[in-house]
Amino acid sequence: MLSALLLMPLLGAALIGFLPFGMTPKLSRKIALFFAGIALLWTVVLAIQFKPSDISQQFSEFFPWIDALGLSYSLGIDGLALPLLMLSGLLTCIAIYSSDEAIGRPRFYYSLLLLLNAGVAGAFMAQDLLLFFLFYEIELIPLYLLIAIWGGERRGYAATKFLIYTSVSGILILASFLGLVWLSGSTSFALQSLNANSLPLETQILLLLGILIGFGIKIPLVPFHTWLPDAHVEASTPISVLLAGVLLKLGTYGLLRFGMNLLPEAWSYVSPILATWAVVSVLFGASCAIAQKDMKKMVAYSSIGHMGYVLLAAAAATPLSVLGTVFQMVSHGLISALLFLLVGIVYKKAGSRDLDIIRGLLNPERGMPVIGSLMVMAVMASAGIPGLVGFIAEFVVFRGSFSTFPVQTLLCMVGTGLTAVYFLNLTSRAFFGRLSPQVMNLPRVSWSERAPAIVLAVLIVIFGIQPTWLARWTEPTTSAMVNTHSTIATVSLVKAKTKS
Repeated sequence: MLSALLLMPLLGAALIGFLPFGMTPKLSRKIALFFAGIALLWTVVLAIQFKPSDISQQFSEFFPWIDALGLSYSLGIDGLALPLLMLSGLLTCIAIYSSDEAIGRPRFYYSLLLLLNAGVAGAFMAQDLLLFFLFYEIELIPLYLLIAIWGGERRGYAATKFLIYTSVSGILILASFLGLVWLSGSTSFALQSLNANSLPLETQILLLLGILIGFGIKIPLVPFHTWLPDAHVEASTPISVLLAGVLLKLGTYGLLRFGMNLLPEAWSYVSPILATWAVVSVLFGASCAIAQKDMKKMVAYSSIGHMGYVLLAAAAATPLSVLGTVFQMVSHGLISALLFLLVGIVYKKAGSRDLDIIRGLLNPERGMPVIGSLMVMAVMASAGIPGLVGFIAEFVVFRGSFSTFPVQTLLCMVGTGLTAVYFLNLTSRAFFGRLSPQVMNLPRVSWSERAPAIVLAVLIVIFGIQPTWLARWTEPTTSAMVNTHSTIATVSLVKAKTKS
């Protein structure tokens, strides 16, 4: 059942890329949307059959692949992976639907989008360290090409910078995975067979360091963040939707699955440093966003700050805070995707994203009143206004982290206030006031262009009002992860005190 989530996008990519005749741009888009939609519907079917009370990996698939390397084809999903799979499927459909019908080289473009979807899904489902690494690296290739070919004027620089940073990320992660397997004496890379708790604390910390930096580049956390604003500014709108909404979550997912879960003793030891690192990322990202005049760059820097909340909650490692990490990942995925969609529509119609040029777009006669209204709602959600999913995510993160790291949590809450500052600046300058001469008589935004943003806005409201629909899938898994983490960390602490 899980392999179908890989095979359907791959089949769609093969049909679009290799059929020798009759493949028009419109047909390529329809085929890509069909296969991405089928994969999303299949994820919904899995969610319906998913048993939240069962904390083990469900729908598991396994067969040996390369015995000499200890590599197996092992897939499974739990309450941590399922929401991210659904988010990935939804945003892939939105990215395909939002793509320009007149885009150049459409067969190659849509094939790459489907390959990207398959790679991300495989990474979320992989239950083997080496298999995860393969999917983690495979998704870099289509994303690099999507930026390098269909990006803006500086697309070559942005794509190369992205590739270099994420390649270093992969090297560090692979080195840590190899160290985990070889030093623990395991004969395979299967997650269930690993026992890193027998390793000395110093060794665990060294292995964890590679995981932290590797996934910290992907998230990204300060100071490994510099590739993200360039990539977002040069990428097209659909690629920015996927990059912020899905790709960054591979980093936070990796920290939870392979950092906190596999090395709980080392994680507990370095958690105060991680919480402080989260504060730095939150405040730095928010401060940089305040200084931006480019709307897209402002939203990109906001992602750096909001991903810091996930690190804070993971460092606290309480049942509520780890549940908050999933809320924050889903919340940020929906909100950032909506923000990038809206900024993309503004740029397409007005020809600029500069806040010194754009004014009064909320004008009901000659502006973009619906887009402006959705933007106001999106920035309210990002700033944590009650009734929207952003508030639920941040509240759970802060409530769960405060008992462990009160000072760091309060400082991160300052970041929420700064979010309101820079997004208030964006909305007041771009959408309120008198319509500037440069953007008068704008082309009308059709309902087909508005539809993806409206879908995301509805989901943001639904999960803000009824968050238990998300929590019911996730809470048993995250609670079990924390209980295991706490037990191992406590036993290790007792052993260390006994030796001393």
